[in-house]
Amino acid sequence: MKKIWIVLFILFVSVVNAQNDALARQYMDDGEFEKAVSVYEKLYNTNSGNFSYFRSLLECYQQLERYNDAQELLESKFKQGRFSAALWVEMGYNYQLMGDQSQAESYYKKAIESVSEQVTNAYAVGNAFRRLILLDYAVETYKKAMELNPDLNFNYNLALIYGELDDVPNMFKTYLDLIAFDEKYKARVLNNLGKFISDDTDSENNQLLRKELLKRSQSNQDVLWNELLSWFFVQQKQFGSSFIQEKFIYKKSNKETLGRIVNLGRSAYEAEDYKAAKDIFLFVVDNSPFQEVTLEAELSIIKIDLSDSTEKDVEKINKKFVSLLETHGRTKQTIPLQLAYGEFIAFELGEPDKAQNFITEILELPLNNFEEAKAKMLLADILVYNEQFNRALILYSQVQRKVKNDVIAQDARFKVAKASFYKGDFAWAESQLKVLKSSTSQLIANDALQLKLLISDNSLEDSTQTALKIYAKADLLAYQKKNKEAVALLENILVNHKGESIEDEALLKQAILLEDLGDVERASLNYTKIIEFFPDDILMDDALFRLANLYYAQGESEKAKPLYERIVLEHPDSIFFVQARNTYRKIRGDVLN
Repeated sequence: MKKIWIVLFILFVSVVNAQNDALARQYMDDGEFEKAVSVYEKLYNTNSGNFSYFRSLLECYQQLERYNDAQELLESKFKQGRFSAALWVEMGYNYQLMGDQSQAESYYKKAIESVSEQVTNAYAVGNAFRRLILLDYAVETYKKAMELNPDLNFNYNLALIYGELDDVPNMFKTYLDLIAFDEKYKARVLNNLGKFISDDTDSENNQLLRKELLKRSQSNQDVLWNELLSWFFVQQKQFGSSFIQEKFIYKKSNKETLGRIVNLGRSAYEAEDYKAAKDIFLFVVDNSPFQEVTLEAELSIIKIDLSDSTEKDVEKINKKFVSLLETHGRTKQTIPLQLAYGEFIAFELGEPDKAQNFITEILELPLNNFEEAKAKMLLADILVYNEQFNRALILYSQVQRKVKNDVIAQDARFKVAKASFYKGDFAWAESQLKVLKSSTSQLIANDALQLKLLISDNSLEDSTQTALKIYAKADLLAYQKKNKEAVALLENILVNHKGESIEDEALLKQAILLEDLGDVERASLNYTKIIEFFPDDILMDDALFRLANLYYAQGESEKAKPLYERIVLEHPDSIFFVQARNTYRKIRGDVLN
């Protein structure tokens, strides 16, 4: 029974001390150091072996400029014996606060010299110097320890300190030394390095890291440096350069796996570097022994070809699809290929009824929830193409329920809004768009906001929504690839609803369609009108970027240059900022390879 009471008493004291410690820490956080001192003095007196109480009390004395009390506390700790070498740092820092730099230096020196006596002291001493922002001394401590015992590795600590000192060259070198010493640090190091570089190829930091990596790869045949160079080029969106490194790695690894190269192809495709992506996927097709990998690469190549295809190319692509399906069959393993072909039949060949039947057959396969959701989403898209809006809305709703916590469900909700917009049910469309403003997908959120503003702005101005209905019909025609008819309807808005808030939207939409039709002159005129007459409009950066791209594609770089420059200088938050900046620098001639 007596033992139980002792245990309960100890537990009670521990709980009380923990509560008092938390209270004192709150006082310190609030800057009420007098109150904190009174609590920590009691805690320390009851348990002088608790280093946390000691350090907190010491900090309180120093914050209150009670340096003599702090010194007495430190000296009492020394007298206890078996003290940490970090106490020399604490004593030196107290003298530094008192303005006695000479005495401070002597104690800092003792702390660093203690590493010679016991090299593991570097951990406590180095951490103490870092905590007190005495970074140069921390560097000296860690370097001394590594000289005394090369098996110790403080490069991570050193790299962090160099970063805090803004000594980027030494930080880069030290991080790379760390990876060379032990590759288990690679993920953490790359994460930290990524904070100091960007896709700006001519930034000083990018040039420094590139130079250091090239130097190491040339003097050391370890593929580690090729892997790091590949990673670096990806950060700069230089996927072609990364591919060169990856091919070397693949050959050096006895062609064991194409996983890294496949991932690089995906990254290049997502970044819309289609030339590099196609080269990468062609390599995968030629070298992969696995059907699933080969199919993904083949399908990606088709998508790339479609992104820049003419009517003549469409039949070639159709034959490619048919050939792949004949080779690999219509099985569960080829669902991505089948879905892509169904979309192609509807939107490129213009045969929506055939596409509906094709997708319906896919739904008869044993699909998981995500595969079923994707198939139903595509079928709904085709129904919208056929203006069977109610059937499409039912399918979109089924998709939302099937994968309700996935971004696919958010996309389905947006498509509900879009289909409702096409059919003229603007109120229901707007209600769906309100929910999507906080979508986890930035693209969906942006598209939802833009459509919501289009509806709300033009509903307030025109209660009959006449122009908005015409715009919605034109938007549907564009979705159906009936660009000429869409352009004509938008012209109706520009002629009969001039001066209304929908005019800028109609100008932009029409310009994009005119570009697709090859009428560059009229498209250019529309973009110019937006720039001249709607300078404060939300579509301004869009018009600048598209007109600049139009000029650039025609070889008129000097006309494009000031437009890109305006995006860089006047629209830093634009989604086109990075592309505009890179092309601007390329025109200016200062983009480095």
